[in-house]
Amino acid sequence: MPLVKKKKQPLVKKIFLVIVVFMMIAGYFAYTTYQTLTQPVSETTQLINFEVVAGDTMTSVLARLESEGHIRNRYVARWMLRDQAFLVYKGNFMLDTSLSVNEMMAVLSNPALAIQNTVRITLPPGFWAKDMAKRISTFTNVSEEDLLSAWNDETYVQSLINEYPVLTNAILTRKDDVRVLLEGYLSPNTYEFFVDTSVDAITRTLLKETQRVYTTHKAAFDQSKRSIHDIFVMASIVEFEASKFEDMRKVAGVFYNRLNINMRLQSSVTVCYALYEFEDWRDCESYANQQIRSPYNTYVISGLPAGPILNPSENAILATLDYQTSRYFYFLADIYGDGTVYYAETFAQHQANINKYLKR
Repeated sequence: MPLVKKKKQPLVKKIFLVIVVFMMIAGYFAYTTYQTLTQPVSETTQLINFEVVAGDTMTSVLARLESEGHIRNRYVARWMLRDQAFLVYKGNFMLDTSLSVNEMMAVLSNPALAIQNTVRITLPPGFWAKDMAKRISTFTNVSEEDLLSAWNDETYVQSLINEYPVLTNAILTRKDDVRVLLEGYLSPNTYEFFVDTSVDAITRTLLKETQRVYTTHKAAFDQSKRSIHDIFVMASIVEFEASKFEDMRKVAGVFYNRLNINMRLQSSVTVCYALYEFEDWRDCESYANQQIRSPYNTYVISGLPAGPILNPSENAILATLDYQTSRYFYFLADIYGDGTVYYAETFAQHQANINKYLKR
């Protein structure tokens, strides 16, 4: 009996089958990706304060929710809401990142859910951590003791280091010497806090601003030969020693000149931080206590102090990054006059400035 040869499948049919299989696979991955992007960013309850400002629309709100990490994708979210006409209302709203996009928009579209119990608190440059804790505790339900305890808790601080690139393990290097581990990283600014809040929410609000400062000037940080931590330590000293930005730059240059030849910084503000227990800077007898033994006192130790000695402004940080080079090793401010800062290359010149501007 003769053999019957099978007809070969046309090439077009094979190509068609390959295309169908490919489309099925692509469709599966597209569907799973879509499903993933529609999920909440958190599986557990995480409360956040979200502010809707005048002029906001659903589109702008979704964009900000995505940029702040509260939803996965604004375009997918907008597609999910395509048949719904949500209106957003100006105000502060408490959102839970474990909610779906629909549930979040239901909150933001209900003006009755806007939170009114907030307070604006100004934390000026130069405040110590304990100053900040005291002021915050005056207007919120969180205690000064709980804030300081958290800011000096190694486990908690380590968890923050893992989340905020501006925080590095150098903060913990001298943990037994420092007074408050997060000193120097609590950004001065005016903040709006909930009256009924938590230590963690307050801390993250402050660190978010610190992270913003770092991100804004990251190129300068990367170009610096000094560590992030050392820059914050130096900026904390510069903050106290000068008020005008250009003087901050010059003072930072003076201190770096000293470091470069292993000359002690001899900053009076470090003496004040070593003393620590006084209510007002005017009560700090720095000249009478220049020999106090402390890892902060730069009259008796070489190099930088154990850690930042206050919380510096963005200007002080930028001045420390972009300091002005000079041949100066000394400076003083005319505290009896207009506050002009006078610089000197030699101790003899510095002494002459003291006699001229301070001995009155």
